[in-house]
Amino acid sequence: MAPKQRMRIANQKASKMVTMRGNVPKSSKQEKESSPVGPWLLALFLFVVCGSAVFQIIQSIRMA
Repeated sequence: MAPKQRMRIANQKASKMVTMRGNVPKSSKQEKESSPVGPWLLALFLFVVCGSAVFQIIQSIRMA
């Protein structure tokens, strides 16, 4: 894309934002909404927490 075309497109986007007055998004790029923790890390965390709870229950049953 030629520099003049790029500048024209950027000016058109900016001119649309002028009329919004305070409601302008922080970025013109589309952001993907995703969780900060990946599904594998979440599964590992749940496995460790649930597994330790099961072992604690088994240990308390054996001691009583």
